[in-house]
Amino acid sequence: MYAVFKRELFSFLNSLMGYITIGIFLLACALLLWFFPDTSILDYGYAELNGFFSLVPFLFIFLIPAITMRSFAEERREGTYVLLATKPLTPLQIILAKYAACIVLLLFALVPTLVYYYSIYQLGLPKGNVDTGAVIGSYIGLFLLGNAFVAIGIFASSLTKNQVIAFAIAVFICFFAFSGFESLSKLFEYQYFETILLNLGINAHYQSISRGVLDTRDLIYFITFVLVFLGLTQITIGGRKW
Repeated sequence: MYAVFKRELFSFLNSLMGYITIGIFLLACALLLWFFPDTSILDYGYAELNGFFSLVPFLFIFLIPAITMRSFAEERREGTYVLLATKPLTPLQIILAKYAACIVLLLFALVPTLVYYYSIYQLGLPKGNVDTGAVIGSYIGLFLLGNAFVAIGIFASSLTKNQVIAFAIAVFICFFAFSGFESLSKLFEYQYFETILLNLGINAHYQSISRGVLDTRDLIYFITFVLVFLGLTQITIGGRKW
């Protein structure tokens, strides 16, 4: 299992595509956070990162499918999954190894953004005038959100041999899971159905954690969400076992 994890991780890091993907994500974050007038912290005038944590989920919708699209699609296209399937590993172990590798890549993309918190901490008046608890909660929310999107991306990659198609499927599912239920809830006049749809969507739980409060219900939601898509991936892979 560790061998699969290591191969998956280094195959991404050894490719130029990996650095370009993460580099574009960090560049987009920097431009949106510091340079574009509508989202710039400097123009906003307050020492907080709410704008950053509102924008990153939409960047994740494209970043994470770009990371996960090759997980199974490339294996099947090149025929290397046949060799992988002959190893003394269960489909679930292969899925978890690839999932863990993508999570590490997600951390590689998130860790450099901590410099934004340091910058706001230094620029605050007085120095350090920033809600650290809310920032920590938001980063935890981002990490959990990334986990959910990675599970979606791996599932999408297991559906097809074409990486571009896997990317498109993952982007659609990620967007719908994040914003679709919230949009559907507005179609119902009854608050009961509206509440159910809101709770089914990721955004409501992400916003809850971003306020700095770790609710057990939100943690259970993200864990269940990841398990469901990893389970669907196992079903898909198991149905194509040679």
